[in-house]
Amino acid sequence: MTTDAVHSLTDEALVEAIVKTNDTLLFEVLYDRYASMVYNKCYGFANGVDEAKDLTQDVFLRVFVKLASFKGKSKFSTWLYAFTYNHCVNYVTRNTAKKIEKQSVSSENIDIQNIGDDIDSTQEFESMRVEQLKRVMELISPDEKMILLLKYQDNLSIKELSEALDIGESAVKMRLKRAKEKLVHKYDNYTKDGKSI
Repeated sequence: MTTDAVHSLTDEALVEAIVKTNDTLLFEVLYDRYASMVYNKCYGFANGVDEAKDLTQDVFLRVFVKLASFKGKSKFSTWLYAFTYNHCVNYVTRNTAKKIEKQSVSSENIDIQNIGDDIDSTQEFESMRVEQLKRVMELISPDEKMILLLKYQDNLSIKELSEALDIGESAVKMRLKRAKEKLVHKYDNYTKDGKSI
């Protein structure tokens, strides 16, 4: 297969070819397509650039090994988002003694308006200041942070989240609801105190 032909393959066709052949050169094409996206996700959970790079390498090593488990139920990019977040959540959970100092959520990346759409709370989400929201994101569990980022930073639908996380749509909605309520509660406390809890 020519280089041009390889680069024009869809993600799914590329994955199929990699699984059949275990060809590391084909995997490099997939790596090139998604390395910066995976790095950015990892950076949000890491204590700096070096740790984010290490996490990114870990994710891709595991992806290469687990590629056959991609069944094509969702888009490959959706599967990879969830895979990356799950790896980062497990990493953070294993390293709970480490304080997460960085978070890559920015005002351009997170749709604050959408998070607030279905929260039964007197706190208006739109009025949350982005800087405070970034700090408050660090006060909820890695799992809660993961599902909020997948939904509001990566804009995955409930159906895509259900497929990527391999849980029912009602379970996705319940997790989202709980995570959002926790975030609002922490935000309310944070703004009352004016500092971390």
